[in-house]
Amino acid sequence: MISPERLDLMQRAWVGLLRPFGAEPVAAYPPFDRLVAAHAEPHRHYHTLEHVGEVLRVVGRLGGGPAVLLAAWFHDAVYDSTAHDNEARSAELAERELTALGLPADVVAKVADLVRSTAHFAAEAFHGPEFDILHDADLAILAAAEARYLRYAADVRKEYAWVSDADYRAGRTKVLEAFLNRERVFRTPVMVQEGEEAARRNLRAEVGGLAGCVGQDSILP
Repeated sequence: MISPERLDLMQRAWVGLLRPFGAEPVAAYPPFDRLVAAHAEPHRHYHTLEHVGEVLRVVGRLGGGPAVLLAAWFHDAVYDSTAHDNEARSAELAERELTALGLPADVVAKVADLVRSTAHFAAEAFHGPEFDILHDADLAILAAAEARYLRYAADVRKEYAWVSDADYRAGRTKVLEAFLNRERVFRTPVMVQEGEEAARRNLRAEVGGLAGCVGQDSILP
């Protein structure tokens, strides 16, 4: 849950992000309101404005520029756990909104590519400092403190409430093990140094917990 004070700060940051591109506040407010409304959809539990705020903070810490910050805002703007084209549709939304605000075509294209790169099956196709920063900011939750990670995992399960326990357990385990099988979970030196060990500890713990659910009849990040 985002407090009114935090929401106000996010709105100010959004307006400030767009100002160098010539977008006046009166034009910037409506797309901000639409993004806030999208992230407040009732089927969302993890992919909310809280997640956007967390990604924005990590992007800033890693030195991401305006295109990465804009991509952080749009990367989950469309989210439906039953669909497989959320990132593509989010990129299309970013293109429409940012073009309407008058941003340069090259910036709009970069933001759209960054958003598309957050699709986990496509992530390896996108490389470069900006893509690496957004990748690590989006996955920074994997290295969160235990209590935050457990809440994240529980919220992801809620977003997949339509999936049976057995199917969720199998699908989620497959995703988590794919991260564990990578040479590195993270790409940027800062996140590798500060988050790699914690991420692997959290991932192994969740995999173990899912395995422990076998017999109770009881995926994505």
